[in-house]
Amino acid sequence: MLSVSKLLEEKPATERSRTNEARYQRAPIPVVVWNLTRSCTLSCVHCYNSSGAKSYPGELSTKEAFSVIDSLSDFKVPAIIFSGGDPLTRPDIFSLIEYARSKGIRAVLSTNGVAIDERTAMRIKDSGVSYVGISIDGSRKVNDTLRGMDGSFEKALTGLRHCVKLGLMTGLRFTMSKKNISELPFIFDLIESEGVQRGYFAHLVYSGRGGRFSSEDLDLNQMRAAVDYIFEKAGEFIKRGLDKDIVTGSNDADGVYLYLKLREKDPVRAGRVRALLESRGGNSSGVSLANIDNLGDVHPDQFWTTHSFGNVKERPFGQLWTDTSNPLMNALRNRKGLVKGRCSKCSHFSMCSGSYRARAEFATNDPWAEDPACYLTEKEIIIDA
Repeated sequence: MLSVSKLLEEKPATERSRTNEARYQRAPIPVVVWNLTRSCTLSCVHCYNSSGAKSYPGELSTKEAFSVIDSLSDFKVPAIIFSGGDPLTRPDIFSLIEYARSKGIRAVLSTNGVAIDERTAMRIKDSGVSYVGISIDGSRKVNDTLRGMDGSFEKALTGLRHCVKLGLMTGLRFTMSKKNISELPFIFDLIESEGVQRGYFAHLVYSGRGGRFSSEDLDLNQMRAAVDYIFEKAGEFIKRGLDKDIVTGSNDADGVYLYLKLREKDPVRAGRVRALLESRGGNSSGVSLANIDNLGDVHPDQFWTTHSFGNVKERPFGQLWTDTSNPLMNALRNRKGLVKGRCSKCSHFSMCSGSYRARAEFATNDPWAEDPACYLTEKEIIIDA
């Protein structure tokens, strides 16, 4: 996740830069995206989890979920992103959130928003959720088509309004594709008019139904133009004094691209941005980001579920996450010599780390191939730091 707004602000970066080598030699404590269920009221064409309006056998029970929270607490996990499917379809969701909060873990809720009425919004607030991300993929017709339900736009917008009204930190999530990229101006207008604090613009990852939808991904020129527009709007909000956090996700090339654009105008600020991005180390899959799926399997991220490090019903999360005898776990923390193609010669690897392995593997059957969604030019990837 790249906070464009924070990087465009004139404030200097305060986080000290660390070498990429050190970044990958340790096993950091990750933020955990927990797909509690695959059940969902919607059936989105780009869903990375292939979720739908049905029950899925074998999902973790409430007792098992409490035990998982205990293991995450023991490992000092700072935050859980409760996701799905739609986590609000689980009757125990608020008990789980409250238990996580009692253990000192920050709780984030990722939802389609259609089930958030006034009472549910109040329960979200009272449970201690620090941030609610609600997915809207365009205006009424576009959103409803992509999400597979007539009326889903109005319901999600109503849910978003309930959260904003209660003062909850609320974000609007938008996944970019050829089917909705023309909706970007509408989404930015919605963020402003509805008082939404964050806009999250995600690149498509080819996983679940998102794999079948990959033909609708933006081509590289469209992708670059979309990111240009997002950067422009984030800068415009800053100039107008609007307190909005504009964020992009699922493509670590965005950080490099922002650095390169700043480098042309303000090399000093660009240097600070580069130092900050290097300190974060680029793609965090299997390093500072983890996923637990609805069955308890642990994955490098929520998109790359074809690979598992084990199950939390069999071993505590901390043991799974620090077990570098697992070849993939070890490789993800020492990936520089493994990535191929353009990634292997890119002078900005320390800011990107090759981006998403799930996308590379889907496109080429090779997890160490270059990410096909890198839109940087050949000239840009070899520009010296």
